[in-house]
Amino acid sequence: MCGIVGYVGSQHANGRPLDVVMGGLARLEYRGYDSAGVALVTQDAGLATAKKAGKLVNLEGLLEERPLPPATAGIGHTRWATHGAPNDVNAHPHVSADGSVAVIHNGIVENFASLRAELAADGITMTSETDTEVVAHLLGAAYAATGDLAEAMRLIARRLHGTFTLLAVARDTPDLVVGTRHDSPLVVGLGEGENFLGSDVAAFIAHTREAMELGQDQVVSITPDAVTVVDFEGATVEPRRFTVDWDAAAAEKGGFASFMDKEIHDQPHAIADTLLGRTDDAGRLVLDEVRVDEAVLRQIDKIIVIACGTAAYAGQVAKYAIEHWCRIPVEVELAHEFRYRDPVVNAKTLVVAVSQSGETMDTLMAVRHAREQGATVLAIVNTHGSTIPRESDAVLYTHAGPEVAVASTKAFLAQITAAYLLGLYLAQLRGTKFPDEIAEILQDLREIPDKVQTVIDASGHVREVARSMADATSVLFLGRHVGYPVAMEGALKLKELAYIHAEGFAAGELKHGPIALIEDGQPVFIVVPSPRGRDSLHSKVISNIQEIRARGARTLVIAEEGDTDVLPFADEVFYVPRTPVLLAPLVSVVPLQIFACELATAKGLDVDQPRNLAKSVTVE
Repeated sequence: MCGIVGYVGSQHANGRPLDVVMGGLARLEYRGYDSAGVALVTQDAGLATAKKAGKLVNLEGLLEERPLPPATAGIGHTRWATHGAPNDVNAHPHVSADGSVAVIHNGIVENFASLRAELAADGITMTSETDTEVVAHLLGAAYAATGDLAEAMRLIARRLHGTFTLLAVARDTPDLVVGTRHDSPLVVGLGEGENFLGSDVAAFIAHTREAMELGQDQVVSITPDAVTVVDFEGATVEPRRFTVDWDAAAAEKGGFASFMDKEIHDQPHAIADTLLGRTDDAGRLVLDEVRVDEAVLRQIDKIIVIACGTAAYAGQVAKYAIEHWCRIPVEVELAHEFRYRDPVVNAKTLVVAVSQSGETMDTLMAVRHAREQGATVLAIVNTHGSTIPRESDAVLYTHAGPEVAVASTKAFLAQITAAYLLGLYLAQLRGTKFPDEIAEILQDLREIPDKVQTVIDASGHVREVARSMADATSVLFLGRHVGYPVAMEGALKLKELAYIHAEGFAAGELKHGPIALIEDGQPVFIVVPSPRGRDSLHSKVISNIQEIRARGARTLVIAEEGDTDVLPFADEVFYVPRTPVLLAPLVSVVPLQIFACELATAKGLDVDQPRNLAKSVTVE
């Protein structure tokens, strides 16, 4: 989950290596903010390092107090702690015992204990609690033996078990940065007289949009004028190049108080862009990225969605729509449980892996297991060049642009939208929906961005209520049908951001236990189904509202415009535009996102970087 960046360039004036590295870390801080550090290969003094616990601003302060010498190359790290407490000593980079190399690391080295014992037997004393320091000492010894930093990296990478991305610089190779990856992300940025490495393209997007995918078990060497890649066996590799379809401005706040607030406002565009260009001149769905034989998709008899967190709730929304449109049974599995329960998967199973980053380790491991069992795997991801789509049979990109805030918003809506497109595409292939029916649903989807914008524009009421509840210690959420995953997502947002008890329930479960939680003043959000849909569900949820209000609950109701049935039983009503039932989550979740963001802000909390969390979970 850590953020890593590397840079080397032919123009080193005005401290450019440090500026590039620090700028990259600022854009990667969402990946971890327990500590930050840099290592530079300086012009006169060999390696120079600086590191500090806490957010990047602490490192910036240290560098102002103790400036580093001019440099020719550099690496930087922002940490989400795994091995060792988040303090100055455990912060990266780590330097080898002989001072020859500096290393930064994303991931976990699972066999670090045995390697540490080996180093101790050689007389090396550890100064930190981290697994990364072990790598630094091993790399230093291998470099001393080979005189080749890339070869040394290749040799020690083959000894490591677990997940890792490693970047290293050496004091006597001023124009070289070396990196490697195994089950952890690393991409290359291609410049003119300069090249870059990063855990994702945000590390270098301010400088270049030209990038290169680095594959599994490969070692990359960058100099100002060349990029060389070999695999762990030493064979030369030619990676695939790609162009990033967004620029640095998309990763900036753009005048909003937080990235989360900006990304909530980005949602109409995220949905529209995910829908863009998906039909041919005849109006038929054409998903160019789904390069799976149509005959294979027609014989699918089960779909399993694998995901974690918010992406799993997007999958639960998708389940309702895909089953209804395609008449295929859909299961939604938490990716970290999937491969450990001996799932029933075969050649007629379509596994849909949902991940914003495309690097979620639990989901990646589940993808590999599904493919081993013969399933067809389709990825729904947002990040080009990431691992999950590369290891899947097909990919459906969401085109939501960069999402920096740790708590996901626009990725959630884009994932649901992409899953709807997949469901309609399967319905088209299998003939379970007539063309005019699919066209009508697509038109309804194209109207969603304006409806989401309407909710955002009218968010003053929900923001006011959120501020008034800054002292709340518990909030419950209820929903039925597609409103159930919306309720769970609303609860997750509040837990992530405000650090208070929040829980989402299926409203029908209320009388089976959760109603015991209701006491005087207990706030409860209720996502009310449309009265134009399944009337029995609407009336049943109205009854739920009555039941909890009679027991003292404060009822906060999300309802469709024109639904006056809720008024006698609601303390607060947040209306959303009228929307077809299966598409309703795209609008009904937005007030819950805004509520969580505003309440946490009122509590004085950092909504972009909530405690103990990082954006991309790249370790199991």
